[in-house]
Amino acid sequence: MSENVAHARTHWRYRRGLGGEMLAEVLGTFILLLLGCGAVAVAVAALPESGRQVTDFGPANWLIIIWGWGFGVVFGVYAAGGVSGAHINPAVTLAFAVRRAFPWYKVVPYWFAQVVGAFLAAALVYAVYAPAIDSLNASEGLARSESLDTFSIFATFPAEYFGGWWGPFLDQVVGTGILVCLIFALIDTRNMAPSSNMGPFLIGMVVTVIGLTFGPNAGYAINPARDFGPRLWTFVAGWDEIAFPGSYEWFSWYFWIPIVGPLVGGVIGAVVYDLFVGQVLTERAKPEVGRVPE
Repeated sequence: MSENVAHARTHWRYRRGLGGEMLAEVLGTFILLLLGCGAVAVAVAALPESGRQVTDFGPANWLIIIWGWGFGVVFGVYAAGGVSGAHINPAVTLAFAVRRAFPWYKVVPYWFAQVVGAFLAAALVYAVYAPAIDSLNASEGLARSESLDTFSIFATFPAEYFGGWWGPFLDQVVGTGILVCLIFALIDTRNMAPSSNMGPFLIGMVVTVIGLTFGPNAGYAINPARDFGPRLWTFVAGWDEIAFPGSYEWFSWYFWIPIVGPLVGGVIGAVVYDLFVGQVLTERAKPEVGRVPE
């Protein structure tokens, strides 16, 4: 009996600490990717191949995608926020560690959990939509390893008008910078943080508006786990060089850009918020010299 009690206590301590936070990050990222990739699967393969789409939606397909990703963030944050803070994005984790005293020893475990959640979600989306994916590839006369369209259900690639790596890299830096800057604004209770538990919804709307304003350039990954986890899955599932190293007709060795770009952009976004607003709020909270605080 005593051994069982000791085991139960050890297991409980694991869940109360970093282990529990990692489980929450796995689930939160899983929900984000399940709904986000699921929305792309609907727009790219399921609707066209199901017979339910009589005419081409055109730009409306993009709206399906951005709302899927936006609400994926909303519900991923609601699911995990009370345990881990629902970073569900390595760029957010790094930004918190650099600017907000998030413990550095948690950074790599959080990253690992986020990638695992993303990988598992991509695998489940594939399991559900494999018939639609195979039908689309067959209708286009393409092998899976040649199909950029079906690869795009899971991971990102740059627009054809980019001539090299700098354009999409800058796009990822800017998009993630906007995301992290606005996340910091929305959670800063010294500022105008939303009340009534509306924070997760508004963070999801930040992702939606980034998709509306910067999405077509490079698929607005703005999250290393969101791209890397599903990219790992697509490599396992047969998309070969399109997945790793990320090479196709007009881009090559692309896989690192949705990883490094968001990490750089996240730190920049955090620094920008603190420089222009956060430090101002800190200074205003300090008592004036020679004045007794009220």
